[in-house]
Amino acid sequence: MHSDAWKDKCGVFGVYAPGEDVARITFYGIYALQHRGQESAGIASGDGQTLHVRTGMGLVSQVFEEHDLGHLPGHVAIGHTRYSTTGSSRSENAQPVHVEGTNGELALGHNGNLLNADVLRADLEDSGTDFETSTDTEIAARLLASAPGSSWLERASNTMKVLSGAYCFVAVTPDSLIAMRDPYGVRPLSIGRLNGKGWVVASETCALDHLGAKFVREVEPGEAVVIDGDGLHAEQALEKRRDALCVFEYIYFARPDSVIRGKLLQPTRANMGRELAREAPVDADIVIGVPDSATAAAIGYANESGIPYTEGLVKNRYVGRTFIKPDQRLREQGVRLKFNPLRQVIEGKRLIVVDDSIVRGTTTPKVVEMLRNAGAASVHMRVCAPPIVHPCHFGIDMATQWELIASRQEIEDIRQHIGADSLAYLSLDGLMRAVEQPRESFCTACFTGEYPMPVQLQMDKLVFERPGRGKARKVPVTAAADSETDSG
Repeated sequence: MHSDAWKDKCGVFGVYAPGEDVARITFYGIYALQHRGQESAGIASGDGQTLHVRTGMGLVSQVFEEHDLGHLPGHVAIGHTRYSTTGSSRSENAQPVHVEGTNGELALGHNGNLLNADVLRADLEDSGTDFETSTDTEIAARLLASAPGSSWLERASNTMKVLSGAYCFVAVTPDSLIAMRDPYGVRPLSIGRLNGKGWVVASETCALDHLGAKFVREVEPGEAVVIDGDGLHAEQALEKRRDALCVFEYIYFARPDSVIRGKLLQPTRANMGRELAREAPVDADIVIGVPDSATAAAIGYANESGIPYTEGLVKNRYVGRTFIKPDQRLREQGVRLKFNPLRQVIEGKRLIVVDDSIVRGTTTPKVVEMLRNAGAASVHMRVCAPPIVHPCHFGIDMATQWELIASRQEIEDIRQHIGADSLAYLSLDGLMRAVEQPRESFCTACFTGEYPMPVQLQMDKLVFERPGRGKARKVPVTAAADSETDSG
């Protein structure tokens, strides 16, 4: 996955642990989820009386220093790492979003995308609500902060009844931790036990592992969870719809050491490479992966094909982890800033290059050219996912349909565009064999165009930043596998 790839997901984390340094726990929790968002980061904590919030642009390690944690006291906290999906990447859109309502103050972080955000925001503005950000996250936060109900569990359930889309929310009040997951379960969310008495909630189990927390279970699709001084309380707020976990969590998004639906992702990705080797064999000397996301699949391809695996590209893992921008000469180096080929390894060799996807097709040609310039005799691209031909509307800022190269060109045209000697993608059936789960338990809309819920044909991530945007209007929706929406 390269610079032409979609910007994915966000990372959400929450902890309820009286007597523990929850700010420090949250820092390391979102540090473990850094791969899920690198534009901004934030932490909000509750001390029983009020909330304390710190957010900023950049990586977790850039936003927080030791003294910041001292300004985040309390026994409950949430954290967030962001990629922008609704609302641009700027400081006022960093999360958690802090609001006040008739139920008091709360802060909320979001992973996903609300499909009815424009309508909900228009209703809130008509009732006199002033917004401080251009995100759908603030919409959900303000709804929850003033939701009807005598308890936070009831308020969370009532809030979910008016939302449509893909979402995992974590929210914090001065004394409670709240988690909510949409009824399709598009994004993952797990619950863990900390030291036998505290609780943690996180987008991925890898965050639990780093903190020594014991995995308990996943938050069920359509479930609202509240953790407070009386323990964990859960309610099935919405009827669970068809399972629609984003299959790209398995292919690329989640860390390989995370467990989703009881499956460790590293061997699952190796299975994708094995299936790809069976479907698209080619005579070659070595197999390499585009690091780091395709490494496991490349190893699987090598094991199945009997062709040796070796590292052929070294990734500079610190590119993008600084605020210092490259000058024009360095920008022209482009992909060379991120990858460096091992010339003595690949010179004169016929290469099989395994990657997880080709999205816009802007970076892959540069990788192929780099390998040829390093002396590769031939370059055979193998992609461990089907062609991406439809945009995502569920929290992935990837591209419009026109920008997706596979929506405009046939595979042979793409091969010529990227300059490879051959190109093959894993079939959807092969992908399902690799994940060892039925196709209907995933959202595969980016491959098939079959969305699990009705979606707008065109969605604008900057819709709330457009001058004079006016009232919400009805928009066309695509056909969907489920004819109902989640709206109440």
